[in-house]
Amino acid sequence: MALAGCPDSFLHLPYRIDNVDQTSAHGRRDLVEPGFQEPSNRISLNHQDDDVDLEALVNDMNSSFESLYSACSMQSETTPLLQNGQLNRSQLPSSGSGALQPMSPRQKVQRSQPVRIMAVRRLQEEEQQFRTSSLPAIPNPFPELCSPASSPVLAPGSLPQSQPASKHDVKVFSEDGTSKVVEILADMTARDLCQLLVYKSHCVDDNSWTLVEHHPHLGLERCLEDHELIVQVESTMGSESKFLFRKNYAKYEFFKNPMNFFPEQMVAWCQQTNGSIPQSQLLQNFLNSSSCPEIQGFLHVKELGRKSWKKLYVCLRRSGLYCSTKGTSKEPRHLQLLADLEDSNIFSLIAGKKLYNAPAEYGFCIKPNRVRNETKELRLLCAEDEQSRTCWMTAFRLLKYGMLLYQNYRIPQQRKAMLPHFATPVRSVSENSLVAMDFSGQIGRVIENPAEAQSAALEEGHAWRKRSTRMNILGSQSPLHPSTLSTVIHRTQHWFHGRISREESHRIIKQQGLVDGLFLLRDSQSNPKAFVLTLCHHQKIKHFQILPCEDDGQIFFSLDDGNTKFSDLIQLVEFYQLNKGVLPCKLKHHCIRVAL
Repeated sequence: MALAGCPDSFLHLPYRIDNVDQTSAHGRRDLVEPGFQEPSNRISLNHQDDDVDLEALVNDMNSSFESLYSACSMQSETTPLLQNGQLNRSQLPSSGSGALQPMSPRQKVQRSQPVRIMAVRRLQEEEQQFRTSSLPAIPNPFPELCSPASSPVLAPGSLPQSQPASKHDVKVFSEDGTSKVVEILADMTARDLCQLLVYKSHCVDDNSWTLVEHHPHLGLERCLEDHELIVQVESTMGSESKFLFRKNYAKYEFFKNPMNFFPEQMVAWCQQTNGSIPQSQLLQNFLNSSSCPEIQGFLHVKELGRKSWKKLYVCLRRSGLYCSTKGTSKEPRHLQLLADLEDSNIFSLIAGKKLYNAPAEYGFCIKPNRVRNETKELRLLCAEDEQSRTCWMTAFRLLKYGMLLYQNYRIPQQRKAMLPHFATPVRSVSENSLVAMDFSGQIGRVIENPAEAQSAALEEGHAWRKRSTRMNILGSQSPLHPSTLSTVIHRTQHWFHGRISREESHRIIKQQGLVDGLFLLRDSQSNPKAFVLTLCHHQKIKHFQILPCEDDGQIFFSLDDGNTKFSDLIQLVEFYQLNKGVLPCKLKHHCIRVAL
């Protein structure tokens, strides 16, 4: 039953019931108002004969008053009340007193005054405690809206100051030895850093630039995947290791021509189905985590802690790289784990014969992430040819990353599809800002009409041809002298690499990807007047000599003994980019070196 003048929460709190039992022992003087006259005293003095009946009447009245004011008087004695905006500390009970002290007449409740209740703030706190203790715990579906640290409705001044993202300095080297220090954020990926370097070096962004993790003391290097964090990779590198910025056209080439990367004799399920699996199904088996693809074949394996190599039958699965201890048997009892895929990466072996006495130049290595400068825990392997090595390394990447690798390949394709046709390939701002100019008058002007700009370019080309011919006729130099413009104009092109050796051209082609149509031009070492075209086809590198020939006092260059002549090497390259001619394939990608 609710009591008048008291909140409902008083009836439910267990400790208040105990206090009520204690206050029931108080005298009735502590419970009645000051102005109320006790009839029991007056009646007991004047009418001594009716003590029994009067006493029963007084007991009934006391019981009614106790039930009415016991809780309120207890609260007025045990709770500090607000008087004139301040706490009345005189009403606080002493900690050591076991019973409540009687109140002074002024502190007692007057009949004309309302019954005193708890302070508003204390009452709200008690009710909140009661609610939280009695109601069941219901999870909050929106904790971020209630937490003070992340609440979007708080005042701007009450929000904590956001911590700025940590920054790191990374030094990146180019192929020509130049370097650049770039400040990056902690969450920057390899793709983001490549795009930043492309913008700073004013290169053409054709989605073939990559960041290379290079360990010169170990003779190892690998291309970082686009999703890898730069700071995380740098933490696993030694002091002598560094990042290289270069092209790699073969990074995702296996998505376009998977059959060129996975020979049928090396794929287990291709042998079971007699090579009848289509290309799409071949890649799906690698990308699908529920499938169990397997690459198998013989490899030269270097024993840990020794200099000797042993030829073993090896199979690559999702669970790791295994070798067979008994011939070509793949029974579980005959398989021995060589390396794990999760906490390691695969690297190409540089100068494997010189550093590790490898049986061939087609070596690769599985390096655990915890290893920095030690060679004892490196798992060194060597294949018979370049195609086998590419198959092993590509399968390792697919089995480790799966669909994440395919997403890295699709993101540039989707961005390219969203751009207008005239904007591809995406060039840097400096190249897009080039305009045609006319300096025929006293003041130069910008040619805005495209037809006029094209005619001006043709006219300038004809004028250049006439000037070069007049120099050959009037000058004392011979037509085959290297100082003529037609024989030096090619040196301004990115695909021309000057006087490099045959081995150096092989190294550059391999570094930038063994894809069909990858080429470069260089000076011939055997003939000082000739040039050499180095071309990659079917993962093999071929060389074609370009010889100069003279016709009517003019110099021409030819690949096919004079059947097709070109006035300079720029025309020759542009022709074979459109026509295969005597070459095994068209010129598609050129090797480039960019100075940072």
